Formats: sequence, C-alpha cells, structure tokens
Amino acid sequence: MHQPAITGHGVFTPSQTISNDELVVAFNAYADLWNAENAARIDAGEVEAIGHSSSDFIVSASGIERRYVLDKEGVLDPTRMFPKLAARPDDQPGQMAEMALDACQKALKMAGREGADIDLVICAASNHERAYPAIAVEIQQLLGAGGFAFDMNVACSSATFGIQAAADMVRSGSVRRAIVVNPEICSAHLEWRDRDCHFIFGDVATAVVIERAEDAQGDHFKICGTSCATKFSNNIRNNNGFLRRTRDQMEDRRDMQFMQNGRKVFKEVLPMVSAHIVDHLAAEGWQASDLKRLWLHQANKTMNDFIGKKVLGRVPDAGEQPNILQDYANTSSAGSIIAFSHHSADLKPGDKGVICSFGAGYSVGSVLVEKG
Repeated sequence: MHQPAITGHGVFTPSQTISNDELVVAFNAYADLWNAENAARIDAGEVEAIGHSSSDFIVSASGIERRYVLDKEGVLDPTRMFPKLAARPDDQPGQMAEMALDACQKALKMAGREGADIDLVICAASNHERAYPAIAVEIQQLLGAGGFAFDMNVACSSATFGIQAAADMVRSGSVRRAIVVNPEICSAHLEWRDRDCHFIFGDVATAVVIERAEDAQGDHFKICGTSCATKFSNNIRNNNGFLRRTRDQMEDRRDMQFMQNGRKVFKEVLPMVSAHIVDHLAAEGWQASDLKRLWLHQANKTMNDFIGKKVLGRVPDAGEQPNILQDYANTSSAGSIIAFSHHSADLKPGDKGVICSFGAGYSVGSVLVEKG
C-alpha cells in the first residue's frame, strides 16, 4: 500500500466579477419590470409582487460581497438574468474543459509534473456541460495524459468524493498519479431572478494532483484519511441537469434551476456535517486540538461558523477556518479547494487539517491531511 499525497493545487478564476451593488441594481430593475407587467394579477391577489433585494441583505444572509462569473453582461441584463454562454462547435474544447485545463496546469506546475505524468483524471463537479462524452476524457486529451478518466457528480461534495476515489487508487497501486479537477459553472444553473438565492453562486475551477508521497517533488500534504457519506433529501435540488437550455423551457418549472429549502438545510445538514468530521477525526485517532486548519465548503458564513465551533468546541481563532465566500461566493464543490489552495502555504511539516465539503444529496466528504 502506498501513502497518497496532494502535491499540487491550482485555481482558475474568471476575469469578470459582479459586486453585490451591481447585482442588486440588475435584480431590482428586473423586479420592477415583472411587477409592472403583472400589475393586474398582483392587484387581484393572484400573485405576489417581487420585492427588492439589497447589498445589506446579501451580506447578512450569506457573507458574500462579490462573485466571479464567466459572463457578466447576460447576468446583469434585467430582461435576461442568466449568462450568455454560446454553444461551441464539437471540434472546439468545451467551456468546462477549458476552465479545467487552466486549473490543472497550475496544479501540475506546483507538483513539478506534466500532463503526460498523469494516469487518472476525475472531473468532479455539480453540473456538467453535457452527458457524454465525459468531460474528464476531454480534459485528459487536452493535458496529454494517459490512463483513463471519468466524470463524477455528488453536487457540492464532488471534490472530496473525487479525492477519496483518486487517493484510494493511488494507495492501492492501480494508478500512480491522478488529478481531480472541479470546473464549476454555477452561474448557468442559478435562478438569478429569485430574491432568496440570486446572490449565492459564482464560477471557478480548481484542481489537485494526487500521487505517492514518496514521489513528491516538494511540499505536499499526506492524505491521512478520507470519509464520505450520503443521505437522500430533496431540500437542495436542480432538475435541469445540464447547462445548455433556453429560458423558455424554464418558465413554468421553477425547480428546473437551483432551489433549496434553506431553513431545513441549515437544520439538517449542520449536525450531519459536524458529527461527520468529529467521527472521522476519532476514527483516525486525531483530536480536534490537532487541527491547525479547517477548509470547509464555502456555502454560507453562518453555516461554516457553526460547524467550526462544533468541531473545535470553541469559536475558531482568526485564520483557523478561512472563508473565501466574500470574494468567490458559493462555488459548489470547488469552494473547499479554493480555501485550501489560498490558505495552506503557511503550514509547517506535521501540521494537520481537514478539507470538508457538503451539500445536495445530502452529501458530506472529509479529507484529513498532514503537511509533509
């Protein structure tokens, strides 16, 4: 058996951002247009008027201040309110593969590797651009990697589930070197016209290289344990499935885009995640006091604060539980990996931490790591 380790990581960040103020202006303009068009129905009590949003409401509800997106113009158009992502010809790289390639190249550079050194590619993300061929196989070709590749979808937990799958294969010897990549085009499945959720998501891609610790070319994090769990729930749901669709197809089906019962999610997921991490630590013989860092799924600041306090038994100190929500918003499976990538370089050999993601399913995955 071999000791798997994360030897490189990378983040692709889109060039366009949307601040809360910009988003609120667009949303409120949309609300005014809709209310004017439906004034008679509103007056008759058939439908309720859409209320305005505000930057203060968004920060209070989520901790989000801005988000990166692939297309700003389409999202901020009050008559549209969703990104303009043109379908690409079949002989050109897909949008997800292009994002993934950037993140993978950064991760490979850190690991001191090239694409040809990789013999497993897992594309783990919450929404995939197409059903088949697998996005991962396209990424494999763009990287010049060997071996095999496959897609995985466990919603916001996809990254940690992918890491477990790759680590298990490295540990067993069935692959020597893997890359797990998470291209998340969250803006394409968000309902930007819903005040309760219009601010939640952003776009990004992350990647981690996983190989035998003995092969590491420099700094690395040994993967000391992984644990995944699922429990079915409808409280976070997206029936659309794929990115290519028209607004006309969505008009009468609100559930075709992202939707959640936030109160139930908060009540049910937080105890599940907290207990999962605590149990995982115990199973590996770790104590909460051993942890130098918690890299949690970036869903909501209040949720993360709750989990950190439950796991540590106290309010986390500054820097112990980094949040990137304020800049990136919720980026689904990529969130915990962004936090890890941006806030891990300062750790010293022997320092321990946990990468944890959770979300629809319900699902939760945790990865215990130690700086090598």
